[in-house]
Amino acid sequence: MNRCPVTYEPCEGRYSARGLKRLSRRLTDLEVLPFTAEGLRREAVARATKMSIQGVQPKLSARLAVAQRRFEFVDTGGRYILKPPTADYPEVPENEDLTMRLAAQVGIDVPLHGLVYGQDGALSYFVRRFDRAGRTDKVHVEDFAQLSGQSRETKYRSSMEQVASIVETFCTFPAVEHAKLFRLTLFSFLVGNEDLHLKNFSLIHQGEMVALSPAYDLLNTTIALPRPEEELALPLRGKKNRLKREDLVEYFGRQRLGLPARAVARALEEFRDAIAGWQETVGDSFLSGPMQEDYLRVLHDRVMRIFP
Repeated sequence: MNRCPVTYEPCEGRYSARGLKRLSRRLTDLEVLPFTAEGLRREAVARATKMSIQGVQPKLSARLAVAQRRFEFVDTGGRYILKPPTADYPEVPENEDLTMRLAAQVGIDVPLHGLVYGQDGALSYFVRRFDRAGRTDKVHVEDFAQLSGQSRETKYRSSMEQVASIVETFCTFPAVEHAKLFRLTLFSFLVGNEDLHLKNFSLIHQGEMVALSPAYDLLNTTIALPRPEEELALPLRGKKNRLKREDLVEYFGRQRLGLPARAVARALEEFRDAIAGWQETVGDSFLSGPMQEDYLRVLHDRVMRIFP
């Protein structure tokens, strides 16, 4: 019995029917990508100058050709981003898919995502773009580096307090977005995502509304990087390490974001209730056994700091 890389449920083939339907109601199967992991990395490098999705990790723009039952790589107009395995850091696609899945389980809005097999059996991560509508329409999205006058090179020159200020300045209903920001920050700490920099926050324009975009690029970098140095990419209360409940909950949630005590308590209860399910999902994930153990170790350490 296999496990579907889109839903994690047991299945007979490569994908479950429910997993395929998430991509399209008309999809009956999904072909493997026509490249090995190394071939995908070369393809990403070859197309890098033609695409708008830059970054350190190799990426490919793709569209889902339902009739042909496959992802097709394109230079423009892609509705999906595909991230192949990296040569330097192990199991990053599996890690990102799992971390995004855990975020969804605690009520954080994330785009459709999953894993797809390559020619050699290696898994690549795919995610549907939330900055696209229909086949050609672009949705107005701005990341926080743009909004604060920073660049890809200076995306770490900020703080979580300044992130909160951007929300207050640009969002239609800052109080609502503050609650989302609190959840995302607490989640990133708990799962070891220490790379939540300015370009990993965005605002999305939906008619007259401006709000935080769905979450993206969530990864347990503590186990993905060889020697992680920080617990948050942007300082909180002047700290990037040795963060405690009083920093994340009392200071950031209650004081800086001004969330009501009931809202903070409700969020903490939902996170605490989700922990057992997270542990099960880690066990169901496509990470190797040793990487699952590392993931759970980080999760246990961070959970004990928030819920001693």
